[in-house]
Amino acid sequence: MANTVRMLSTLGLAGAMRSLSSAFETASGIHVDADFAPTLALLKRLRDGEAADLVILTREGLDEMIGEGRVVAGSAADLARSYVGIAVRAGQPHPDIGSEAALRRTLLAARSVAYSRLGASGVYFAQLIARMGIAAEINARATIVEQGFTAERLGSGEADLAVQQISELKQVGGIEVVGPVPHELQTPAVFSAGRMANARHAVAADRLLRYLASPEVVPVLRQSGLEP
Repeated sequence: MANTVRMLSTLGLAGAMRSLSSAFETASGIHVDADFAPTLALLKRLRDGEAADLVILTREGLDEMIGEGRVVAGSAADLARSYVGIAVRAGQPHPDIGSEAALRRTLLAARSVAYSRLGASGVYFAQLIARMGIAAEINARATIVEQGFTAERLGSGEADLAVQQISELKQVGGIEVVGPVPHELQTPAVFSAGRMANARHAVAADRLLRYLASPEVVPVLRQSGLEP
């Protein structure tokens, strides 16, 4: 259909994009066919030949796609910044994660920490615990989530703590976000959008891209735990 845009988006923006896609459809009459997955999974799908008009990835992932000629370089737009945070089941005490030493104690005290294997947050967290010298202890009882939201493992009782982008944690009910990992220990993920070089609906994709990069969407991004 000419009035449909096929969008592949990283999970970190799923909450915001569902709301923004709906608003865009109402205003433009263009339907957004959206699919959400971790960036590394999306990169594999795109390299395997999956078709899309617009992609939203981490900035590093988008740059790879531009380098491979799959995304139009001039179309790239940075949409939002996201920090990795920690969540507990609703009603549980909020542990101290305010400093590196406190975070280390909290992670070591947890029965199990849920983190993602394929998402940007999981890659970061694996590097963080290695840098802190506690990777062996944490991974011995970690709950590794192949795909999806780590905070779902709090409700099921599989884990005491969930680690993921704050925007992803906030999409799960029955949990509370304790806060971000101390900012000095992390570099925020930047999520960026671009039009595919072989987009079937390039005009509609460009229109959606302009909307997502406009000041109009800022309140929705903030509400979902992202920084414009």
